[in-house]
Amino acid sequence: MSGSILSRARADLLALAGYSSARMEASSGALWLNANESPWPSPVDAGQGLHRYPDPQPAGLRARFADWLGVPAENLLVGRGSDEAIDLLTRAFCRAGVDAVITSPPTFGMYQVSARIQGARVVEVPLDAANGFAWPLDGILSAIDETTKLVWVCTPNNPTGTTVPRDAILDLARGLEDRALVVVDEAYAEFGDAQSLAGEAAKPGNLAVLRTLSKAHALAGARVGCVVADASVIALLRRLMAPYPLPTPSVVAAEAALAPAALAITASRIALVRAERARMAGALAKIPGVREVLPSQANFLTVRLDDGPRTYETLLACGIVVRDVSRHPSLAGCLRITIGTPEENDRVRSALAERARAAA
Repeated sequence: MSGSILSRARADLLALAGYSSARMEASSGALWLNANESPWPSPVDAGQGLHRYPDPQPAGLRARFADWLGVPAENLLVGRGSDEAIDLLTRAFCRAGVDAVITSPPTFGMYQVSARIQGARVVEVPLDAANGFAWPLDGILSAIDETTKLVWVCTPNNPTGTTVPRDAILDLARGLEDRALVVVDEAYAEFGDAQSLAGEAAKPGNLAVLRTLSKAHALAGARVGCVVADASVIALLRRLMAPYPLPTPSVVAAEAALAPAALAITASRIALVRAERARMAGALAKIPGVREVLPSQANFLTVRLDDGPRTYETLLACGIVVRDVSRHPSLAGCLRITIGTPEENDRVRSALAERARAAA
């Protein structure tokens, strides 16, 4: 790097000291009288110490994430899923009414929502639907200008399940050196074949990677994730985030989920999801009315049907809830179906087959 990506962050925030919470000022002691907490545990505590504020960045959890991803802990910030990181990065880099982010729809909607809330422009460079939803590297490079601060890359992508070549992302980051931060959302990485870019994001530069425990690690209700980036970017985000972003029960659950025994169970479940994804893709493709099953490296299949919205209602009437993604022009007639247990997947297949027989 010839400079630092922080030169592209909001200048008015670089000097911000941020809020110094009681737990930031002292994280160890015998008599805790600095945070105006109750001296007694809650009657519903169950031994978790919920009468005390949690560490803003729990060292044990950061260490578990660091070991799992193979990155230094100083290059990692933990927070509430990936959504908090998306919001923090947008606020850190985008000035309202001035700056812009680039997205490649159809993709995860929170990139756009966070930008709109911040007052930043959203420049859309669509995936190439005619070419298997290929990632539009040349189009993104053409769309970059002085106002561009963030480029969002979701791989595997939600809702198409497609991936972006690792080398293409690294080429983009090198091409935008000191100009924009390239943020790679790897929420579904465990279900695909590609190597994570977390190690590259931990190096000095303009690449950041988001990871979450909500999907493969079965902690959607705990809301825990992390962002890996240049240490200077992590330091800035830490000053901007809420004083106590992660509740104690979520920290405890996340640390346990990243322990070796839990990771072994998760790996076996990922293997089952991948096998079921292949089985379901083949089975669904044979059902009349199914026009296309998009190839997927995620824990879902996006299926194009003759009448997606009506099929959605049919499944809902059977108690089966899927996601209608047909509103995007390139996904007309498409439903996104999460891969469940083998029994749940069979229910979906049977319901779709029954609807096809009834319509014949």
